Amino acid sequence: MTVEIARLPNGVRVVTEHMPGLMSASVGLWIAAGGRHERPEQNGIAHFLEHMAFKGTTRRNALQIAEEIEDVGGYINAYTSREMTAYYARVMSGDVPLALDVVADIVLNPLFEDKEIEVERHVILQEIGQALDTPDDIIFDWLQEAAFPDQAIGRTILGPSALVSGFGRDDLTRFVAERYAPDRMIVSAAGGVDHDAIVAQVTELFGHLEAHGQDTPEPARFAPHERREHKGLEQAHMALGLRSPGYRDPDIYTSQIFATTLGGGMSSRLFQEIREKRGLCYTIFAQAGAYADAGLMTVYAGTGAEELGQLSTLVVDEIKRAAEDMSEAEVQRARAQIKGGILMGLESASSRAERLARMLAIWDRVPPLEETIAAIDAVSVEDVRAMAQGMAGSGELALALYGPLDTAPKERELSERLAA
Repeated sequence: MTVEIARLPNGVRVVTEHMPGLMSASVGLWIAAGGRHERPEQNGIAHFLEHMAFKGTTRRNALQIAEEIEDVGGYINAYTSREMTAYYARVMSGDVPLALDVVADIVLNPLFEDKEIEVERHVILQEIGQALDTPDDIIFDWLQEAAFPDQAIGRTILGPSALVSGFGRDDLTRFVAERYAPDRMIVSAAGGVDHDAIVAQVTELFGHLEAHGQDTPEPARFAPHERREHKGLEQAHMALGLRSPGYRDPDIYTSQIFATTLGGGMSSRLFQEIREKRGLCYTIFAQAGAYADAGLMTVYAGTGAEELGQLSTLVVDEIKRAAEDMSEAEVQRARAQIKGGILMGLESASSRAERLARMLAIWDRVPPLEETIAAIDAVSVEDVRAMAQGMAGSGELALALYGPLDTAPKERELSERLAA
């Protein structure tokens, strides 16, 4: 399998990986236009725009967009993250030109009709309402806000209902003009694809766009505090966040291994100590999230109101204990889990296309898989212990709580325990 990269004169980057034997392919467009690129009054506009892309173009109505892909057995979708908006399709190899044409059409030629804006506004408001009714979903938005307060990277991707209710056509077109520039676009394809043919089509579809020049979003500042929302739920939900490396930091794999040993599976410390031995919860896990210039290690658990205090202190104690007795066996197991996840994921053309776009966005190249595996294998027990020690020694943590919280600890109490 060969990764090939091309760059158009206006800055559009094209990356492909031909996967011999595959009869299908995944192709999409990744744009550096996510939640952290919004001004405060625009919060939620990137996600709104993603929805509107499927509501009709100058060449296709909404039904035709869906039918043209599904008529050939394909699938089309999109998502918005804090740093990217992506539009992608999975089709048979012979239908890659069609898929790329549809993706380009919905991005470059949207109509933004007032009637469709109102329909989709209602859909998004329902989505916001659904998130608010899903405690183990909305709590991560609140943790992000608690970790990065008053910053674009800390705001919700969906946006607040008050702003979403006011967005109009001018707001959408303005964000496109500001953010959807060719030098912020990556076309990525994997599977049964032909690199030269895709580059030629991308040149035809996107080559006329004018570059804007790169810009740097507001730097992320970890300034942790707490957010607690009292509600009469059956369970209390807790999300705890710790400063961790961004994805360009050499310690990124150390943080992923630490998160995996802490709460990445049934053999992890939190699962064994808090669920298996003590029965304090049904769900508990840890994960390491990363952005260009910051990261956030998250621990989540849902438990009864009376158990929340004990559970939260045990989480802090396990973080501290890792600095003292993290074992080679645990680190080796975490390495195997992470490498297995990467390698299994790469059996999918969609996962490969996603990885190609992500790697190119991060490093402007696609590191060989062997380089990534070597970096994971290079993480030592001492590295993980040192990271745990640094997190504990800082005494800094963000906290989000939702549900019956009468006995819930304060962020200050947990911070003091962490640093003690």
